[in-house]
Amino acid sequence: MNEHEVTAAELLSAIQARRSKVGIIGLGYVGLPLAMTVARAGFTAIGFDIDPDKMIAIEAGRSYIEAVPEAVLRAETGAGRFSATSDFSRLGECDIIAICVPTPLTRHREPDLSYVANTCRQIARTLRPGQLIVLESTTWPGTTEEIMKPILEEGGLVAGRDFFLGYSPEREDPGNRDFETSTIPKVVAGDGEAASAMVSAFYGAVVKTVVPVSGTRTAEAVKLTENVFRAVNIALVNELKLVYERMGIDIWEVIDAAKTKPFGYMPFYPGPGLGGHCIPIDPFYLTWKSREFDLPTRFIELAGEINTAMPRHVVDRLAEALDRSHGKALSRSKILLLGLAYKKNVPDIRESPSLRLMELLIERGADVCYHDPYLAEIPRTREYGHLKGRRSVAIDPQSLEGFDAAVVATDHDAVDYGAIATRLPLVVDTRNVFARSGIAADNVVKA
Repeated sequence: MNEHEVTAAELLSAIQARRSKVGIIGLGYVGLPLAMTVARAGFTAIGFDIDPDKMIAIEAGRSYIEAVPEAVLRAETGAGRFSATSDFSRLGECDIIAICVPTPLTRHREPDLSYVANTCRQIARTLRPGQLIVLESTTWPGTTEEIMKPILEEGGLVAGRDFFLGYSPEREDPGNRDFETSTIPKVVAGDGEAASAMVSAFYGAVVKTVVPVSGTRTAEAVKLTENVFRAVNIALVNELKLVYERMGIDIWEVIDAAKTKPFGYMPFYPGPGLGGHCIPIDPFYLTWKSREFDLPTRFIELAGEINTAMPRHVVDRLAEALDRSHGKALSRSKILLLGLAYKKNVPDIRESPSLRLMELLIERGADVCYHDPYLAEIPRTREYGHLKGRRSVAIDPQSLEGFDAAVVATDHDAVDYGAIATRLPLVVDTRNVFARSGIAADNVVKA
């Protein structure tokens, strides 16, 4: 057995014995739950992040991620199994490093892998033989081999011989209480046989089910396929909504009836647009990469166009309803936007269509306020910095006076929709919340 085989065998043995120290870079909605899962499995976990607010919160035992109960955070911190730092020079202490950083799009809807590349440069400064580096961020097929590997090898160490590379896409679903990191099956792959064995062993020790695939490109494609599937099907029902609306048919009633078929159909639901970190972004990673092979992805790009157009449809529907029912122009109306988060019962506004709705309403001259029980104030965002600082208004008889209409953009359970419909002249419902809640109101219009 040569020295490189010894290094690989030692790391695999350390993983199996839970002696490996694990670093998680990026302590957001993916990284922090992963760190807790790793720590609870018996490993020592170190979280790395550049955000000082996260460091302060963790030190105080305060969780900023719904999926991580504060009792769990405090228990793992108190037991010494988890700590957090902004000192990236400590990456050299870690035997395994999981990268959980954002992979957004540029303004031209092209992949922005700057976070991944910069993270790899940080790792490269302390990279040593015997380390396993795993990317969890969603990206195009080939990123692990074509972007990460060259950066990490710049110092002379060779992947597959001195250190090991893997890919395992995150599958978090914020707000979903039926699954947590440890119970979501984990797709895993390594760059070579040794890396594959290590990635499988590591994740097999922290989650209930691992799904090994043949290579990192396949694993990268799995995550894109999952989200392309959702984006395309949501676009389909959004387009059907427009067609059926013109025909006087309720798309929600159609879906409810169609889903009674026990085979051959899976329900997807329309809305005011797509939100979240994955579905509005991931498909465009594939469309971008496909250009390298001279293959157009017309189906995916069309789905993106349909979903992106939905906020404007909602605004047009609102303007029509105001004019028809109350003879009032949108430019002279005061509008209450209900829900700013991209999905119900979470405080996450990444890529939220509500922000685009607010922007369009302001462009049309409307006076716009919002209510969201999970977001007291709009934080700074990449595309909607001009909305920063707007605060959620209360919902009570006094505060509702003067509004001409409300738009249900996010169907949070904590909102009293019946009271809103009683006090406002018009409500535009993009989530079918009134029908689902059994609230009958003549002034509710679906959009």
